[in-house]
Parts: sequence; structure tokens; C-alpha cells
Amino acid sequence: MKKRALLLSLLLLSGCSREFVEKLYDVDYATTNRFAKNLAPLPGQFTKDAAALDRLINSFSGQVKRHWGDHDSLIAGKRQYVKYTDGYLSRAHVDFVRGLVIVETVATTEPETHLKKAIATTLLTPDNPAGVDLYSDSEIELNGKPFLYGQVLDQEGKAVEWSWRANKFADYLISHKLKKRKIRYQQAYYVEIPMVADHVNKRSYKYASIVRDASRRYGIPEDLIYAIIKTESSFNPYAVSHANAYGLMQVVPNTAGADVFKLVKKKSGKPSPQYLFDPAKNIDTGTAYFYILRNRYLKEVRNPQSLHYSMISAYNGGTGGVLKTFDSNRKRAMNDINRLQPNQVYWALTNKHPKAEARRYLQKVTKFQKEFNQGKI
Repeated sequence: MKKRALLLSLLLLSGCSREFVEKLYDVDYATTNRFAKNLAPLPGQFTKDAAALDRLINSFSGQVKRHWGDHDSLIAGKRQYVKYTDGYLSRAHVDFVRGLVIVETVATTEPETHLKKAIATTLLTPDNPAGVDLYSDSEIELNGKPFLYGQVLDQEGKAVEWSWRANKFADYLISHKLKKRKIRYQQAYYVEIPMVADHVNKRSYKYASIVRDASRRYGIPEDLIYAIIKTESSFNPYAVSHANAYGLMQVVPNTAGADVFKLVKKKSGKPSPQYLFDPAKNIDTGTAYFYILRNRYLKEVRNPQSLHYSMISAYNGGTGGVLKTFDSNRKRAMNDINRLQPNQVYWALTNKHPKAEARRYLQKVTKFQKEFNQGKI
């Protein structure tokens, strides 16, 4: 209570009305579930027909559960790459947060042969998200530089780029690092491959020139773009989410993507998943949306730092969420934001935003911005 009283006094002394200050404590903390019921389709998979999408997801999930069970089923997400192959008997799981690659198989005959192929496929999977179907067991065409190149080193400390080295490393892993565990009624064979300590930096370096170009094009700071990418996807080019968001900056085609096409690109429609899985187009689109937030939706926010915090929060929870943090009336909300100091705006958005996810989001992004400027990203 003492902390609350002190904060109330500071806000009142800064010029905020008592009505506004009291409203900060009356915001509903209930989290809004913004996630769609079904996973989004990936490139080349399906039409816009919802029933067809439901059938796709149900079929895929059913196949995964049939081979791996309910408790061991994994599906690709924002910060993890998951790809099934070999009739759903084998899978690759890249955990970008833990920095760990797990390749495993539940094949009952010649499991080591199945595992070797799965390991080699994982190591050689190309840096081309549009060419890999994450929601089936389809084979991957192995050409071009692998997307894990330099993030994983073999037993000789060498990066893996060619088939012969991938197979040699697979043989080593099976001979020296093979593990087993029970999955339902069957035995799973697997290996764990640690990623290099600076794997996040390795991925981020690949996009340096793209980030630089987008920053210059739209006048958005590079550190902000990097921080958003790290928060949204941990620099996973295969990132997908239940919110129908795609790629490095997790752009949602129907909202941010459509706005960028209409207001910046001056064309109709919305970006396709294929479009957003292209790193250059994804970063361009995500950065362009910040341009829209700054110059259109939040242009009335006068203090540059307050605007900065509001833009970050709006990228995750929408402009409406930012304004509702202060008042249900847009004009009064803007007036309240402009009466506050930037640190007070930050406090409100990280403590009183209607969505818990958005409250955490602003904290994460500003933390990663600081780390970028300290050379940690």
C-alpha cells in the first residue's frame, strides 16, 4: 500500500488528473486469448477454405499422435522448428531457446538407419522456409546452404554443409551419443546436438544488411528491429504461430500485412505466407508496420520515448490495446499519454495493459534493445 500511495503521489505531481491515476488501478487484468483455434497453413498447402484447413490440421495432428502419442507430439512454433519425415517415424526438433537440436525416430526396424537419414536431413535442410512443408511428412529437397550452417559443429569442430560430412557426423553421433527412451509402447532412438554458444548471433548476422536497409528505408532504429526479431522468433526463419503469423518478425497477413500493402506499398490484398517467409520481405513488412504505427496510428503521441514504448506495445497488442490502457476514449487516452513522462507511460503499459502478453512483450523488447546496444545480440 505504501508503494501504491507513493506512486499515486508521483503521478499526481507530474500533472496527471486524479481521475486518470485512479483509472490506472481499475484496468481489467483478464488476458485476452488472441490465438486462432487452428494452426495456419504453410506455403503451397491449402486454399483459403476453412473446412479444408481444418481437415489438413486434423489429419496432420492425427498422424503425429498416432506415431508419437499425445504427450510426445510436437508442432512447429515461433521459437522451435519441428519437421516430421519418413512416414512420421522420424522428426527433427530445433529448440532455438535452449540451443539444442534433437533428432529422433520411433522406427521399429533398423532404427539406426532411419535415425542416420533423419540426422543428415536435419543438418542439410536448406535456408528456405518456403520450400519446407512443416505440416506433413514430405521429404525435403536438400540444396543450398543449410539453415543450421555454423550453428552446429561436428565432432571435428567443423560446420556441416555437404552430404559426406553430414553422414560422417551422423555415424559418429549414433556410435557415441545414441540415447533411448520409451514413447508409449515403443522405443525411441535419439541424439541431442548442442548448438554453438553464440547461435543467436550466428542467425542474426545473416540478416544484418536486410535490417540495415529496412532501418534506412523507414527510419526505424536497427536495435528495435533486432529486438523485435529476437522477441518474436529468436531469429528462426521458419517461425509460425497459432495467431497466423509468419517469419522472423511474425507478421500477420490479415492485419499488419494488409495495412502495409495498402498504406505503404499502395496495392490491394495482403502478403502470402510465401511472401512473408522471404526474410527480406518479412523484415521490410514488419519494419514498414512500425512506420505506420509511428506516422499514422500513434502520430499524436508527442514525446519520442513515449511514442517508442507505445509502438512496441502496439506491435504486439494493437493500437487499441495501448489506448485502452489509459482510457476507453481515444482522445482522452492520447491526452493522458501526453501528460505523462516516458517512464510513466512505460510503467502503465507494463503494469496496466489489458493483455498480460503485451505487458511482458514491452519488457522483453526493451531488454533486448539494451542487450543489442551492449553488443550481446
